[in-house]
Amino acid sequence: MRIDILTVVPELLESPFNHSILKRAKDKGLADIHIHNIRDWSSDKHKRVDDYAFSKGAGMVMSIEPIDKAISELKSQRIYDEVIFLTPDARVFTQRDANQLSLKTNLILLCGHYKGIDQRVRDHLVTLEISIGDYVLTGGELAAAIVSDAIVRLLPGVLSDETSALTDSFQDGLLTPPVYTRPADYKGWKVPDILLSGNDLLIDDWKHDQAYERTKSIRPDLLNNK
Repeated sequence: MRIDILTVVPELLESPFNHSILKRAKDKGLADIHIHNIRDWSSDKHKRVDDYAFSKGAGMVMSIEPIDKAISELKSQRIYDEVIFLTPDARVFTQRDANQLSLKTNLILLCGHYKGIDQRVRDHLVTLEISIGDYVLTGGELAAAIVSDAIVRLLPGVLSDETSALTDSFQDGLLTPPVYTRPADYKGWKVPDILLSGNDLLIDDWKHDQAYERTKSIRPDLLNNK
């Protein structure tokens, strides 16, 4: 998989892609991630990529020209499955989205910034819009890192135990059940007896019940979507 990220602050993305799972995926050649500075496509002598909005209001808006040039150049080199805009005013990203995007070959992630982006970018260049939650960040860079991590970890060969991703929260519409490790008794805080029973069928039933109850208590909205 190849992911191209368009941003006005590439420095914000240096650390997330050079550590942990994302770095492992890159080193194995399973994920090819490129970070591009949109200013490289600016025709302004000061490399500006923003301008005032036609309508009144505070804040600057990302201009269409450098973004169009950047996306057009990338598209001239390969076919992209999606051009994704990271923005708070979009449908919230879910595990199902991550699953579907992990099956793609080439993705462009466009990071929003400033007060907004020229609507024509959204109307004519973007194919998918993603929000990571109902809150506003300074820009889409951290959102792009989050979306990339959620996608890349699902690629075959990235995780040492590929079945691990299949038991994550949300994969079956439920939160994960509680997990424990040794010692079985610490300061009188004990691991549930059933987990020490060795009965796999009973343990699986217990895990499902716990997952359901946690979801019902913490995220009942997930049960409404099942």
